[in-house]
Amino acid sequence: MKKRVLVACGTGIATSTVVNDAIEKMCKNHDIEAEVIQCKISEIAGYEDSADLLVTTTVTKKDYPFPVINARSFLTGIGTEETEQEILDALKQ
Repeated sequence: MKKRVLVACGTGIATSTVVNDAIEKMCKNHDIEAEVIQCKISEIAGYEDSADLLVTTTVTKKDYPFPVINARSFLTGIGTEETEQEILDALKQ
């Protein structure tokens, strides 16, 4: 079953592009069928009924009906492997 992954940052442009590319590569390498949607944090509400996972580089205080993973490690380079594993675990559920 294809997973819908939201990748969000404040503007939907800069940092989410880095994370978006990393997730697409991870999915390809692990044979996970996923639709990766890059968006602004303010656009997440429009996907609440259809998303399986939110990966974000910003802080969100809202509760969503799907897992939310902070991916700041993709920007800092610290803890990237742990974040990747967390994303893979969420996608394999």
